[in-house]
Parts: sequence; structure tokens; C-alpha cells
Amino acid sequence: MSQGILFIISAPSGTGKSSLIQGLLKTQCLYNIQVSISHTTRIMRPGESHGKHYYFISKKEFRVMIQQESFLEYAKVFNNYYGTSRKFIEKMLLSGIDVFLDIDWQGANQIRYKIPNTKSIFLLPPSKDILYKRLRERGQDSDTVISKRMEKAVDEMNHYSEYDYLIINDNFEKSINDLKTIIIAEHLCLLHQKKKHNILISQLLNS
Repeated sequence: MSQGILFIISAPSGTGKSSLIQGLLKTQCLYNIQVSISHTTRIMRPGESHGKHYYFISKKEFRVMIQQESFLEYAKVFNNYYGTSRKFIEKMLLSGIDVFLDIDWQGANQIRYKIPNTKSIFLLPPSKDILYKRLRERGQDSDTVISKRMEKAVDEMNHYSEYDYLIINDNFEKSINDLKTIIIAEHLCLLHQKKKHNILISQLLNS
């Protein structure tokens, strides 16, 4: 069994990243895909549930997990912590399942350092106006928080060039197809195919 591929997907809040990932999971794809469930210290929002969207834990519990080196990466965002479980990722990849990590550029840097063959995707909104509109339409934050999110969005978007792939999320279905294309391309790349078919290749080349 070939090992799964780890994909990082990053984008400013309001770009539609979560919706795209869920849309991808609902479509027919040639490969098994799983979204990593992060640990966080933030308060659970309406419609969210523990173990499905996040593992909601206290800051004390989070600090203990840091000391135990349980995270592949973690970051502090808007006074809350988010972290990716090392055990979860390793288990999925060894099972041949592709894993999507929804993390920011800081977490992406940590992951790349520990797992160099990770593939990364950055999503950009069609415009700042549309990004602002999406944040307001969510109805979750005050004007002050939205302004802070817009400032943070500009900072995050400055890191797009650090990624392997770039998608402009101006059409939902097209963006999902773009994600599927990236997954297929990575599975067909020479490095992955050599590992997957090493016995066959040896037999074919053996004189």
C-alpha cells in the first residue's frame, strides 16, 4: 500500500476554504481523502461539535500537549491556540489516506520543516470587497473584529508565494475541480509513482 499525501490548504478567513474542503469530500474522487481535525482552545460556535469540526480543549490541556510534543504544528490566532495532532496525521498517511490540513502560513512552515514532501495550496479571494462582504454575511463578528480579520488577511495573503499551488476562489465548482486536479497530479508525479510501483518497475527493467 502506498502512503497517503499530506496537503496543506491555507487562506484568509472568509475566503471559502472550509466550504471548498467539505465540497471536495462530497464529490467522487479517485483517492481516499480525510480532513485533519485540529485541537483548539477557542469557544465552540453554533453548529459546531466536538470531534467533528475541532477538538475543543482548555488552554491548560493545550499546554500539556505542547510539552508532550503531541503537535506537528500549533499557532496562536486571535488569542486562541490551534494545533495539529501528530498521531492522527501519521496514522492516516500510513493507511494510504490523503490528509488535508486547514492551517495558516505559520503552521504550514512548521509542517514543511517536519514533513518536507508536504504539498501546499493557497486560496485567494476574487477581491478585497468580496472578502469583506463574505465576512459580514457570516454574521459572527463585530465590525471591530471584521476590521482586524481584514488586516490579518492582507498579512496572510503576502505569503501566497511560499506555496506550491494557487487557486483564486471565484467559482465554487471550478475551485473544487482545481483541488481534485492537484490531488490527481500529485499522485501521478514521478516520485510518488516510483514508490507505489517500485516492484513492477524493477521487474520491467530487470534484464
